[in-house]
Amino acid sequence: MSDIVALRQAFAERFGGTPQLFRAPGRVNLIGEHTDYNDGFVMPAALEFEAHAAAAARDDRIIRIHSLNNGKSAEIDLAAEGNKPRGDWTDYAFGVAVMLEAAGKTLKGADILVSSTVPVGSGLSSSAALEVVVGYALLSLSGFEVDTVELAKICQKAENDYVGMRCGIMDQFISSNGVHDHALMIDCRTLHRKPVPIDPRARIVVANSMVHHALADGEYNKRRTSCEEGVRLLQPALGEITALRDVSFDALEENRDLLPELTYRRCRHIVTENERVLTAVDVLERGDLEAFGQLMNASHASMRDDYEISCAEVDTLVEIAQAQEGVFGARMTGGGFGGCVVSLVAVDAVDGFVEKVRAAYRDATGHTSDIFACAPQDGAGPLAG
Repeated sequence: MSDIVALRQAFAERFGGTPQLFRAPGRVNLIGEHTDYNDGFVMPAALEFEAHAAAAARDDRIIRIHSLNNGKSAEIDLAAEGNKPRGDWTDYAFGVAVMLEAAGKTLKGADILVSSTVPVGSGLSSSAALEVVVGYALLSLSGFEVDTVELAKICQKAENDYVGMRCGIMDQFISSNGVHDHALMIDCRTLHRKPVPIDPRARIVVANSMVHHALADGEYNKRRTSCEEGVRLLQPALGEITALRDVSFDALEENRDLLPELTYRRCRHIVTENERVLTAVDVLERGDLEAFGQLMNASHASMRDDYEISCAEVDTLVEIAQAQEGVFGARMTGGGFGGCVVSLVAVDAVDGFVEKVRAAYRDATGHTSDIFACAPQDGAGPLAG
């Protein structure tokens, strides 16, 4: 049974009737980590792993949602006053509905059945895929034309203000606006985007460390606070800067005495990572895979040493990946503290890479990594079939 047939059947059994179908992909970030909330540059690609939604409009203002992944259901009444977060997975869906309403989009109620192949806690943005697919479905069912840039902004606002995770816009933006066979260089200040081709001589290979040290302890938000402190302390010397995007490496070095050592290292990661992303656009456009791999390796070292968002298992996985024949580069991807490693690997070396990395990582840690080669996909939209 195809996924689409199974989705329709599950919806009919749960809610009755015939739904419309929607999809939104997860993502892997090739380079540019934690730069998005610093108004900087990122280079993600949308993945084959997706969140799907089967949805039908209701005559009232109630949204009912059921997840095939966890078997749980919930509902929210948009006509009620003061809908509050519940502290569970439904916040990602209902938060988008609340923020769409706050943005002036009067929504119809809906029955929504969701299913996702994006691994939770892997750093591949399962939460953003859920937000975007629910937002796309609600707008479509309510008769609105979907502006994918505006959808990304609203989904980010839902995660910031409803869920309480102070993420940047990258995850929601690439899920909404991915381009087939391309990464997307995104300027997170202007939201200008530039598709960057992935050379067909290479494949993106993602390896899951199978560990996740939760961001709920506040480490992610602490990094953001450090960056904001850096901007505040550099302003007397550098003038009207509003984010680390505005700080060059030379300016940072000239004024490092203004910063506590920890804040300096946090800022150094962001400033150098922005430079790596901009360089990455040039080297990928000219097909210099070796140079891009070196940028990936340098990015991981910066995340490990300056931003301190890696962990022992991920560092081990990166070291194993970087040592394999046919690999151009490898780095941690995602928010950090576990999750996935992304590598760029020569096409004819992918099978050997997967086999050797899985075996070596299992020997080193006892964890069996899920490893898959993938190609960039389009962003969110109706699910055909």
